[in-house]
Amino acid sequence: MDNPNNPTENENITKKRELSILEALIPVFALIIMLGFNVLVVYGDLALDGSNQFILLLGGAVAAIVGYFNKVKFDTMIDEVAKNIQSTAGAILILLMVGALAGTWLISGIIPTMIYYGLQILNPTIFLAATVVICSVISVATGSSWTTSATVGIALIGIADALGIPLGMTAGAILSGAYFGDKMSPLSDTTNLAPAMAGTDLFTHIKYMAITTVPTIIVTILAFIIIGLNLETTGSTDTSSILNAINHSFNISPWLFLIPAIVIFLIVRKTSPLIALLIGTLLGAIAAIIAQPEIVLSISGAEKLNFVNAYRGIMDSITIGASINTESEALNDLFSSSGMQGMLGTIWLIICAMVFGGIMDAIGALARISKALLNLFQTVFGLFASTVFSCLALNFTASDQYLAIVVPGKMFAKAYRDKGLAPENLSRTLEDSGTVTSVLIPWNTCGAYHSGVLGVPVASYAIYCFFNYLSPFMTLLFAAFRIKIRELSTNEVETA
Repeated sequence: MDNPNNPTENENITKKRELSILEALIPVFALIIMLGFNVLVVYGDLALDGSNQFILLLGGAVAAIVGYFNKVKFDTMIDEVAKNIQSTAGAILILLMVGALAGTWLISGIIPTMIYYGLQILNPTIFLAATVVICSVISVATGSSWTTSATVGIALIGIADALGIPLGMTAGAILSGAYFGDKMSPLSDTTNLAPAMAGTDLFTHIKYMAITTVPTIIVTILAFIIIGLNLETTGSTDTSSILNAINHSFNISPWLFLIPAIVIFLIVRKTSPLIALLIGTLLGAIAAIIAQPEIVLSISGAEKLNFVNAYRGIMDSITIGASINTESEALNDLFSSSGMQGMLGTIWLIICAMVFGGIMDAIGALARISKALLNLFQTVFGLFASTVFSCLALNFTASDQYLAIVVPGKMFAKAYRDKGLAPENLSRTLEDSGTVTSVLIPWNTCGAYHSGVLGVPVASYAIYCFFNYLSPFMTLLFAAFRIKIRELSTNEVETA
């Protein structure tokens, strides 16, 4: 029998009291309200410069207050935060290495070579489908839908206008391709963020995501081929000035494709992502010295290329980034990399998200929300559907694709484990619904940005963003028929 006079026993009983669903949701509602105000009213596109990160800390503070009234010790919360941050150490290192690889692949000419050959597949008879392919290649090479839209996207809009092709269709094709790369490129911050939130690794996430992404992009390209074949165009697609600018600034060679091929080979051979990216970075550095010595010299700011100056040019491109000026103003933004330094904002976001998630874990809020979701959605399909809905809701309310990945990622991770589902199921669903749908919402940072850059209203292009709105349907289709839904093994369940 319990002793009512024993304070230790009473304290343990109090600490184990389960939160009500309303108490568990208080920090989530507070976070959404604060983020909505921060993005919609105050900062807009600049919210990711730091204010959203601090809002996540404030959300953690609200969760800590709920925990305080539920007799959860502060040290317990901090310990859980530390465990959460520790669990993302691999993802943070990969992010830094991705920034390093982007730097050397730019100055070595690898990324420009991808773009150079990608632009040459443009064909007037299948302009829209070719636009999807071009933007897919460039966004995979750069890892950025925003950069793709602001550079080649603008050029393609100008070509479409000259040909008399509706700009809404063209913008839809541009963004379909751009977000394919935003999802699939290891250089993309969202592609790194989603597995970090779900608890899997980068390349497992990419390979598993290809299961739904490849069919979606194929359907998208076929749709644009059908539309394009029924459109009448006039004029020609002249990209000679852009190609000449690339050729004048870089020594373009198909031999540079050997380096991405080696990295892909290492990934297929299940080499550690950090090792594969490090080898890709070092090979890119060697290629830069061999193929683009003038660029390395210009980055170093020296007049003569020697070992010290070459070292400085390479090291600067890896750490603080590099910008290559060309004869085309449209290409200058594209040929710019922030190196490892450019990844610090995303790392900052991850750390602050881990603070929020850790405290929510410590006070039992995530467990309570997960339990409610599992009671509400008894099937695997229901869990996937609730994840998709949550990502869409956050894109609408918080107006930011990163938060549409971070918050559901932390909230649903335990629910997927409890269902015996591998974390890559969650990371794939986060990208299929959180990353790609942000551009379809006018007041979302992504929708506002792309609409402004391309000069096409969201309402005009949204219906043609086939890839973006088919992606969540594809992930639900696979969930409904239990296609490629990986379950945790017995050993994984025991260690989860």
